[in-house]
Parts: sequence; C-alpha cells; structure tokens
Amino acid sequence: MRDLLSKPLLVVTGKGGVGKSTVAAALGVAAAARGLRTIVAEVSARDDVSRALAGTGDGSVFVERSVGSGLHHISIDPESALEEYLRDQLPRGVSDVLASSRMFSYLAAATPGLSELLTVGKVWELAQPDRRTPGAHPYDLVILDAPATGHGVAILTAPQTFADAARMGPVARQGGIIHAMLADPDRTAVVAVATPEEMPVNETLALQRVLAAELGQRFAAVVVNGVLPKRFSRAEADALDRVVPGSRAVRAARAEARRSRAHRAQIARLRRGVGGVEVRSLPQLFESELGPEQLRRLAGELVT
Repeated sequence: MRDLLSKPLLVVTGKGGVGKSTVAAALGVAAAARGLRTIVAEVSARDDVSRALAGTGDGSVFVERSVGSGLHHISIDPESALEEYLRDQLPRGVSDVLASSRMFSYLAAATPGLSELLTVGKVWELAQPDRRTPGAHPYDLVILDAPATGHGVAILTAPQTFADAARMGPVARQGGIIHAMLADPDRTAVVAVATPEEMPVNETLALQRVLAAELGQRFAAVVVNGVLPKRFSRAEADALDRVVPGSRAVRAARAEARRSRAHRAQIARLRRGVGGVEVRSLPQLFESELGPEQLRRLAGELVT
C-alpha cells in the first residue's frame, strides 16, 4: 500500500455503504503523515471526509480547505467546476455572463455525462503540477472519494466518452488528456473497498471486470473494511458448536465465531477473485462515529 502514495491520483471506489470515505480519509492521513501535500476530494457537495478529519464540516463547496497538517479537503460540485472552466477558457466578460445564467442547468440536463466530466476534470486539475486555478499550489497526492460503483465508473469513463463523441477540437483534446491520466496505472491507482460480505464481494469482483473493459485499469489494491476479530481458534469454535446453547453468553460467542468465520471465507473468496492484487483488511471499530484518532489508527493499518 505504501507504493500507492507515490501516484499523483488515487481513486477510492466500491459499493455504497462499505466505508469508501473512511478509507479515503485514512489514506489521506497516512500520506500527510509522510510529508505529502495531500487533498481528499469528495463529489456532489458531500463533506463526510471533512467532518471526520476536522471534527466538523463548514458546508463550503469548491473550497480547498486545510483539515490538518499537510492535509486538505474539497467538495466538488459540477456547476462550480463549469464556472472555473469557463473563466479559464473565455474572456472575463463572456465567462461571467455564461456563469451567472441558468445555462448550466439546461446544458447538464440535455447532456448526459456532462456533470461527471466536469467533476473528474476538476480532480484532474488538482493533480497537475502546474494548476490553472490562479494562485493555487500543487499537491503531491489527490485522493478521490468516488461515488458508489456505477456512478463512480461513469465519472472515470466520461472523458473518453466525450473525446470519442467530439472527435476533434478542445473537448476531444482535453477529454483525451484526462482519460490518458485516468487509464495510466503509473499516474492513477484505483483502490476498491468492500466489506467481508457476499454482496459487496460480488460487486467488487464485477467492478474489476468493468474497470478493465471500460478504462483498461485494474485494482491497485483492495481494502476490506469492518472485519471482525478472530477471537476463537478453530478448536474453540468447534467446541462452541457442540455446546448445548443454554446461556446467552454461549449463544453470543457462537454467533460471533460464525460471523468471524464467514468474514474470513469472504476475504478468501475475494483474494481468489482479484488474482494477485493486494488485499488489506481493516478491523471493525465499535464507534458510533469516526474521528481523527480512529482515522490515524486505520491509516497505520493501511500503510505500515
């Protein structure tokens, strides 16, 4: 996992509800602790990572906010990304008129995939050593906390889709440039997150096939989140199965042993399915909410 931090862009994706934001935040903490100027990007105006890292979100959108030493956060919305793009590409007066009009709403509604293209275009801009945003400083590492599987794939493939449709001109050129970075394993690493359960593992294996077919990428690593500890040896678990379940404690211990065994069976199935890709487990943390202390612990588990 340490090698992942040497890429300029890290995409964290997976099924909804498996802890993508937690893993993205923990990777950000690990990178910043190693002296890398890092930013974690969320999309669709979410700020889950910001609240976990800083203890509270400030509701700001499209603002690069410091949330720790060397660690930053941004919540990307497509409309702000379009305004920034127009100001970069057009004369000031023209861009202001277009940005203040309702054109974006109509354009986005009439153009499938435009919101995804603008979102990933901003992520790409963050990862450039020479950024187009006036006065902006470059980052050593950009971590994208991508949406759930289907929408996440749509974001990653949008640049190629638009480049193919336009064929020539600035849209085709810039779409091709962004796609080239996303499809290059030396510059972009994709980390899949799953929980040790049948459906999330199934979806992770399906995502692997889709990424290979549509982006030409394979997972750089897989993180299994929320793994129960192994409290009983096999002999102890077998002994529990032979005990007549007379007490609540025995029933609880038996259920715990079975769930832990099921988790390890799913992890083994996942390892076989991803074929040689590193699979790293994170323990189940019995906390109602995760904050900086818990994220530092998970960061240590991910990058040792």
